[in-house]
Amino acid sequence: MKKLFACFLAAGLLCSQIPADACTGIAFRTQDGAQLQARTIEWGGFSLDSKLVIMPRGQQNTSFTPQGQNGLSWTNKYGAVGISVVKDPFIGEGVNEKGLAAGIFYFSGYGSLAPFNPKRAKKSVADVELVRWILTNFATVEEVMQALRKIDIVTIYPPQPGQETASTGHWRIADATGRSIVLEIENNGQRHIYENTVGVFTNSPSFPWQVTHLKNYVHLQAGDVKPVSYGETTLSAFGAGAGMWGLPGDITPPSRFVRAFFYLHTAPVMPTAADGVLQAFHILNNFDIPIGVEFAAGEKIPDLPSATQWTSVTNMTQPAFYYRTMNNSQIRQVDLSKIDFASVKAQVLPLDKTPEKIETLSF
Repeated sequence: MKKLFACFLAAGLLCSQIPADACTGIAFRTQDGAQLQARTIEWGGFSLDSKLVIMPRGQQNTSFTPQGQNGLSWTNKYGAVGISVVKDPFIGEGVNEKGLAAGIFYFSGYGSLAPFNPKRAKKSVADVELVRWILTNFATVEEVMQALRKIDIVTIYPPQPGQETASTGHWRIADATGRSIVLEIENNGQRHIYENTVGVFTNSPSFPWQVTHLKNYVHLQAGDVKPVSYGETTLSAFGAGAGMWGLPGDITPPSRFVRAFFYLHTAPVMPTAADGVLQAFHILNNFDIPIGVEFAAGEKIPDLPSATQWTSVTNMTQPAFYYRTMNNSQIRQVDLSKIDFASVKAQVLPLDKTPEKIETLSF
């Protein structure tokens, strides 16, 4: 168990003392009714060793607790597909065969779970295993909300120096109808569930604050700004898109939340799910973080192609999971309708079978 703690703490997804935990999520609907959800995951410390995980029906699971692997046990009711972070059971983002999708986003400085109660170990699910538990047990957001009341969500490691409680994440959960909620746990276990109607999600601070913060940018608008005359002086924009002058461009969570909101809500509604998938990847291109920007001068920069280690898009209406990685920008699809989750074996597969190569063209 000590080895598990050491590995997970070092990974930095839930450790506030290491930089570049900058996930950005969006959700929207296409004209043909497809509900899509997409996200990036950033970590600039080192490779998160993410894998593509196939979770069949009937698979047995037991969650970790601070005491070991003695938490809640369950048998998968639904098959699911997702991408792991650090350890194979720790699903960062995924979708099940019913179109229920979920993901964990780092919640630095705000997320705070209740202390672990050993007497309730059998009703406890580790925060890093909550996405797996959600995807393999439920079909709708409403079912998840009801079931959350019956479990404890716990951390499997102690607080870091200077922390009163260990860092954790917050979660977005959505189903095939397009309903999307945010689960946040603060102040030693105070749970809050918010309906996410803005279609955007990032990190700290809390979701209601992020939504309120949008009002500081009420002046932004799509398109150009008409020239304005003051006496004999006429002022005109340098180029197209001046209506978005002042849109924040840094990588902090509040700025990414604002930027994602305006990129999402000024984009045209795509006619088909396939068009929407491509659109989602294009929008999230704007949130790729090049390696190095989060490190101060003189600090050692890890040998990574990008701090954005992978980007995923989920079609919840006709369940499918798409992704690309820092090593290979080709979009890959996992069509859940083509998987027989009753007979398929549990699998953990590399995200990249072959790295992307730059070819030299001859003329």
